[in-house]
Amino acid sequence: MAGARNQMTDTPLSRIRNFSIIAHIDHGKSTLADRLIQTTGTVALREMKEQLLDNMELERERGITIKAQTVRLQYKANDGETYILNLMDTPGHVDFAYEVSRSLAACEGSLLVVDASQGVEAQTLANVYQALDAGHEIVPILNKIDLPAAEPDRVKQQIEDVIGLDASDAVMISAKTSLNIEGVLEAIVTRLPPPTGDAEKTLTALLVDSWYDAYLGVVVLVRVRDGHLRKGMKIRMMSNGTAHTVEQVGVFTPKMVAVESLGPGEMGYVTAAIKTVADTNVGDTLTDDRNPATEALPGFKPSIPVVWCGLYPVDADDFEKLRESVGKLRLNDSSFHYEMENSAALGLGYRCGFLGLLHLEIVQERLSREFDLDLIATAPSVVYKIRKTNGEETELHNPADMPDPSVIEEISEPRIKATIMVPEEYLGSVLTLCNERRGEQVELTYVGTRPMAVYRLPLNEVVFDFYDRLKSVSRGYASFDYTVDGYQPGDLVKISILVNAEPVDALSFMAHRTQADRRGRQICEKLKELIPRQLFKIPIQAAIGGRVIARETISAMSKDVTAKCYGGDISRKRKLLDKQKEGKKRMRQFGKVEIPQSAFIAALKMDA
Repeated sequence: MAGARNQMTDTPLSRIRNFSIIAHIDHGKSTLADRLIQTTGTVALREMKEQLLDNMELERERGITIKAQTVRLQYKANDGETYILNLMDTPGHVDFAYEVSRSLAACEGSLLVVDASQGVEAQTLANVYQALDAGHEIVPILNKIDLPAAEPDRVKQQIEDVIGLDASDAVMISAKTSLNIEGVLEAIVTRLPPPTGDAEKTLTALLVDSWYDAYLGVVVLVRVRDGHLRKGMKIRMMSNGTAHTVEQVGVFTPKMVAVESLGPGEMGYVTAAIKTVADTNVGDTLTDDRNPATEALPGFKPSIPVVWCGLYPVDADDFEKLRESVGKLRLNDSSFHYEMENSAALGLGYRCGFLGLLHLEIVQERLSREFDLDLIATAPSVVYKIRKTNGEETELHNPADMPDPSVIEEISEPRIKATIMVPEEYLGSVLTLCNERRGEQVELTYVGTRPMAVYRLPLNEVVFDFYDRLKSVSRGYASFDYTVDGYQPGDLVKISILVNAEPVDALSFMAHRTQADRRGRQICEKLKELIPRQLFKIPIQAAIGGRVIARETISAMSKDVTAKCYGGDISRKRKLLDKQKEGKKRMRQFGKVEIPQSAFIAALKMDA
């Protein structure tokens, strides 16, 4: 766990640099972080591995960064001075943009990594704008210049045209082959500003992240602004007033290494035997309990979930375990929201909010791997706003809770503003896809030679499989980023799914009236394949209110009751068949159709 004590604490502010690495997915952020760690000798060669900072099994498997990670590097620059560099490696995927915003708030500068063969992508733009909003100094870095397809001059021009950054002195590197990594380190030291802070003032530190450790309890990642954070001092959380005694202060190298104290401009971790999740709010300010600061540091904007779904344990006895697990996961991922709910079909569970479908998938996967839970997830839905005829306004998180249509005056759905960058030859297919999903084109411009389309789209149309379809119609070349863009009234209906005349609330969903028939038919066809046959016929129906819009029937398994009749009178066979028919009718009346969990999951993964 914590290693030997480290005395790297009294470094002057002028020799500290806090920076993050931002880029589009797959442009080489984690690889560059690996090379910086290797070149500064922070980790011994024998301990070096690919994606060193991606310490979650899921991150390594998928090759993506999910959690922002921090590491402290020591670098002896050309001017002979030794600098402390605090690096934050950030995720590139749109679903983890909240992680990026938190990391940027803790730093003064950013390295903008752009692939020299692919150029500026949608997520590059989104992250740059976030960094500029955070007041960052930005150093452009062109990665993968060793590739035959690399066009550094074209990409430099693109950075200047699209982002408006001077790219004439962009650092040219190949993170994979370690080419010019020294140039990056020199740029960090010479071109990024040092942090500001006053060691004499009372302690204020920004709570950047927190996670649960089975041995240490809650571990808190902090960025000290003023004062010193020392072992043994009593700290107070300014948002809720709770006080804790600091047990350990340390830095990541990337192992946890204990230090005597953290001063202004430094980044590190604190443990203080914090037991409850509610005590550590990301974006909170830590201060000295005996001499508290008068005002808190500006925190982060709270994350707003855009996709909701229900998570239920397969085994009802696991509900307590699920309650504990979502609490611990919420501590580690503050953009994950949850509230308890009860379903007639699935029992007790949680209604959970996510920043997107990948986020949903990752959280589900983490719950099953890290906490050993077997879960059923209901169909993802977005939050609708309902105005009733009596003027009352409510939010609808779960389609199963929709009030009677007779009392609804208007339903509004959330919309997003999507920026899509795509090569010219796939532009037609992408525009067709956006129009199919009820999109309104805002603008279509060119970034150098690449088209950039901006569309307003209903979020409901995006949460299912829009990203997959976009990648499919553009052969993987399109890049996509979005921001939530208010609500708009729409002609929306709730589609209920009935199996053997019983409504299955976990499968009900909202759709636009023009697409209700198609979506209802699709799910009925899918359930017909998935639900095992019984000894009686099972009707599967999709309905809007009392009107059935689609129906499929699972035929009954039949036993040949006339097998023992050899020849003879037909009336004997008829009698046996009638008796069988009567039995099936009775079974259908009293028989319960158990929908297997695999059928639930497969139906909920339906291509919308």
